[in-house]
Amino acid sequence: MDFISKHKLTILGVLAGTIGGYLYYYYIGCASGSCAITSKPLNSSLYGALVGGLLFSMIPVQNTKKKQ
Repeated sequence: MDFISKHKLTILGVLAGTIGGYLYYYYIGCASGSCAITSKPLNSSLYGALVGGLLFSMIPVQNTKKKQ
């Protein structure tokens, strides 16, 4: 549970990226099937998850707990 609370923004980024990657495949995709990333929904979703996780992990998190 401590892992989840420390990395909640990264986990949120992975989820948002997965959804975004699938939506990109569904609405834009690749008609010919020769595109490496967008030809299959799994590839597109995994790529979106990777990018989303990396982007959201760059956001700095402020600690709300004060050290005494």
